[in-house]
Amino acid sequence: MTRLAIYLQDAHPIPDAIAHAQYAESKGFEAVWQADSRLVREAGVPMAAFAATTDTIKIGSGVIDIWSRNPARLASMFSTLDDLAPGRIICGLGAWWEPLASKVGVDRRRPLLAMREVVAAVRALLNNETVTMDGEFVHLDGVELDYVHQERRSKDVPIYIGATGMQMMELAGEIADGVVLNYLVSPSYNDEAMEHLRIGAAKAGRSIDDLDRPQLVVCSVDEDRKAALDGARLMVTQYLGQQPHIMKASGVPQSLLDDVGKVLTWPATHDQVVEASKLVPDDIVQMICAAGTPDEVRAKVAEYITNGCTCPILYPLGPDVRYMVDTFADWQP
Repeated sequence: MTRLAIYLQDAHPIPDAIAHAQYAESKGFEAVWQADSRLVREAGVPMAAFAATTDTIKIGSGVIDIWSRNPARLASMFSTLDDLAPGRIICGLGAWWEPLASKVGVDRRRPLLAMREVVAAVRALLNNETVTMDGEFVHLDGVELDYVHQERRSKDVPIYIGATGMQMMELAGEIADGVVLNYLVSPSYNDEAMEHLRIGAAKAGRSIDDLDRPQLVVCSVDEDRKAALDGARLMVTQYLGQQPHIMKASGVPQSLLDDVGKVLTWPATHDQVVEASKLVPDDIVQMICAAGTPDEVRAKVAEYITNGCTCPILYPLGPDVRYMVDTFADWQP
């Protein structure tokens, strides 16, 4: 079976999300990734819920920012999750995004250096090391994970970096166990991403094949093609207005970004998103999403795999998550 994962954000009550993770596990999906989404749902609680109610599926954070949690607390969090589901936890870290970061008082200066320091610290702590680091962002003085009542052991928790820009892509290639490629980008975006991952991997004396490359893919599937496209259009519109850096990476025309930006504010109301969505044509939706009939959606996901994705992380839009899972069960592109 093709490697597949499911992505859950905040659209479902947590009990329903647990059921979706269990169903994906039963259908052979390898992982469930939980968003640390805006200021709606932090990742740790649902990840723990998934870990406690499944048996084999891996559980990843997709992704947690490196600014709002001290690296020692990040390591403690992922160590604790590994206690619940040993060998099944993936630590996905990201540099966050604007304008949310600045609105909550976070100065995202020098994100590459900050990411390098945080990854080094978290990895060492999870490896059961005592860490002293006096960096620009990380300051630890003889810190170790404090296993008073537990077995002292290294934790098998790989660290993935969520990357969109090419400098962060190179850093992921150099220092991470994997990279979480972003959603709402076109398959052709991956060509440049793979090149920069290779550059980064070469700095560490390794190959891009040593790096896992799962990718978020927005998936809106329906036998009614128009319904599928309309379902994806609202999400595309929101990101056009609120995270244009992602859209630019896929070659969305600046004129469309400008037009949508005139309608949307942050945070956007539903009515604003609906109004702005009238500006977004079908070809833009299908350029950056897997949207349409089951055959169209499977064909689009296959393009991402052809262009370097090792494991599609399918983000289900619409109320019937099981239908999306079933669309890909036993699928061979």
